[in-house]
Amino acid sequence: MNKYIHKKFCQQYKATIGANFVTKVLQIDDRLVTLQIWDTAGQERFQSLGLAFYRGADCCVLVYDVNVMRLFDNLDDWHEEIFKEVWFIVLQASPPDAKTFPFILLGNKINIDGGNSRVVSEKKAKHWCSSKGIPYFETSAKEDINVDAAFLSIAKTALANEHEQDIYFQGIPAAVSEKE
Repeated sequence: MNKYIHKKFCQQYKATIGANFVTKVLQIDDRLVTLQIWDTAGQERFQSLGLAFYRGADCCVLVYDVNVMRLFDNLDDWHEEIFKEVWFIVLQASPPDAKTFPFILLGNKINIDGGNSRVVSEKKAKHWCSSKGIPYFETSAKEDINVDAAFLSIAKTALANEHEQDIYFQGIPAAVSEKE
């Protein structure tokens, strides 16, 4: 988030407690779009806070470190948990369809040790993504590799999904008579 929004990288990492929030305004085609990006804590002890942050979300970016197998192995649990939360919200609010809720996966820290300490191959990550219909980007926040491209991709996907959802509200009259 820091690299994408502020174009800065800080070597000192502070674990997210609860959530962090940033915004960015960008032009996508002919639309001015404001992204609200929430970084929710990845630690299990904060997982129960998820529902509050997923409500109203238009997409989800899952991020893991390509140098830590345990983080990749946890992706199924994270994807399923977020999917269940989104599905629960959708059932309460009706459309959109949770099955089309956009996700993206970022394999981060590809620059570490020239890639020699990497334990999750790009092929393995792409296979996981293809089984779920999720786009995949390999990134390095430190070296600014694919960060902008990944966020632009998810923003475009969320906008496309938004247009599909608008179909449900077309044809509703602006004013309804008392008889109706």
